[in-house]
This record gives sequence, C-alpha cells and structure tokens, in this order.
Amino acid sequence: TALVGFTSDEAVAVQPAPRNDEQVEPMAVTVRIPTTLRPLTGGAPEVAVDAATVSEALSALEQSHPGFGERILDEAGALRRFVNVFVSDDDVRFLDGLATRVPDGDTVAIVPAVAGG
Repeated sequence: TALVGFTSDEAVAVQPAPRNDEQVEPMAVTVRIPTTLRPLTGGAPEVAVDAATVSEALSALEQSHPGFGERILDEAGALRRFVNVFVSDDDVRFLDGLATRVPDGDTVAIVPAVAGG
C-alpha cells in the first residue's frame, strides 16, 4: 500500500495493481468444456474452479477431473497445437499464454481447433 497526498491528514491509501510476477489469490472462475471432453466431467458443460491464471485453472481441472492435462497440454507442458483456450473471448496465445490472468467470475473456454475444407 502506498500513501498519496500532501499531508498525513489528507493521505489516501492506494492499493497498487499486481504486476505480472506477483502472486494473485485464486478466484472462482468457470471453465467451459467442449463436447468431446465432457465424458471426463460426467457430461458437465462447465466446471467451477478456483484459479488466478489459465495454468492454475487447467491444473485445478486436472485435479478434479483427471485426464484433461494429457489432452490439453503436450509433453513440455504447453498447449497442444489443436487446442485453443480463451479468456473472455481472447485467445491466450495472443496474451500471456498459460500465465494469462483470469479475473474473478470470468470464463476460460477450451475450444478444439476445427480442420477441414
């Protein structure tokens, strides 16, 4: 917390925004599950998890519904080429990847790539 103001009587406490390298408390987020992976969730189209980043959300999903990790992440722990992950309609590959922050109450959508012509 930093104090901003001219005198101690006029000072206002200001909470700085977290930097990318700071820890953020996990919050409730929703993970949307594609139809092809719903057998892992017992058919549920959405799963609620506590997470502050996409990586934490996917880890929580793997813990509560084993099998997601191997289908979403490659051997190096990166997103598989044919899996797209979005936070609020934004592709995480164009943000901070798996380190992308997920605001409280937001949605992480797992979307398999579609091929064909």
